[in-house]
Amino acid sequence: MLPKLIIVMWLVIFSGLSASDSAMAIAQTDVVSPTNQNADETLVDKEGFTALVSDSGFDGWEGKLEWFRNENGTIIAGRLDQKIPRNEFLCTQKVYGDFDLRLEAKLVGEGDNAGIQFRTTRIPNNHEVSGYQADMGTAWNRAVWGALYDESRRNKMLELPKAEVVQRAYRPDNWNTFRILCQGNRIQIWLNDILTVDYLEADEKIDKKGIIGLQIHSGLPAEAHYRHIRIKEL
Repeated sequence: MLPKLIIVMWLVIFSGLSASDSAMAIAQTDVVSPTNQNADETLVDKEGFTALVSDSGFDGWEGKLEWFRNENGTIIAGRLDQKIPRNEFLCTQKVYGDFDLRLEAKLVGEGDNAGIQFRTTRIPNNHEVSGYQADMGTAWNRAVWGALYDESRRNKMLELPKAEVVQRAYRPDNWNTFRILCQGNRIQIWLNDILTVDYLEADEKIDKKGIIGLQIHSGLPAEAHYRHIRIKEL
C-alpha cells in the first residue's frame, strides 16, 4: 500500500483537490463501518460462547410453539392459566457433541418440574425426546435441581446429588445458573457454581452427541423460564 503522503500528493496534482481535502478523503478511508465487520463476531462473546437464542423468535429451534414464547431472549415454556397435558420440548435443530453449556433457569407456578435436555434425540412420531436431562424442580417428594436424569431411555436418575448439596446450591424463587459440561463419556453439572453431578457413562452404546432441549413437564399450571443460553463447542 502507498504511504498516505504520496497518495495525498497524487490527489493534489491530478485531481485538483486541495491538500486539506485530499488528507480528509484519505482519513475517511481508514474508518471501518460496523456493517463491514464479521457478523459472527456479534454472536460469540470474549470467552468463545455462542448465544443460542435471539431477542425474538425461534431461529434454530423447533417444537410445539403454542407452549413456548420468547420474551426479549428469555424462553418461557408452559402456562400459568391451564394444566400442561403432556411433556413439551423446544429443541435445537443443530446437534452437539462435546460442549460447555451455560444458562439461567427458574420455575414459576403450581407445577414444579422441568429440565434441560442434552445429547438427546426426538422420538419419531412422538412428542417425547430421549436422552440426558439436567433436572429442575421436585420429583419423588424431594428437590432434584441439578440432578442427571435419563429421559425416555433408561427412565431413571443417573446421578442425584445429596439433599444437603441441593439445599446449599438452589435459590428458591430466583434465577439459578446451570453449567453443563460434556467431554467424551464424562458429564458434569454445576448449579450456581456448586458441582452437583460428575458422571461417567459406562455404556459405550449411548450416543455422545445430540440436540439440546428445554422442557416443561406435564401437570399443574407452570412456567419454566430459560435465559442467557450460550454454548462453547469443545
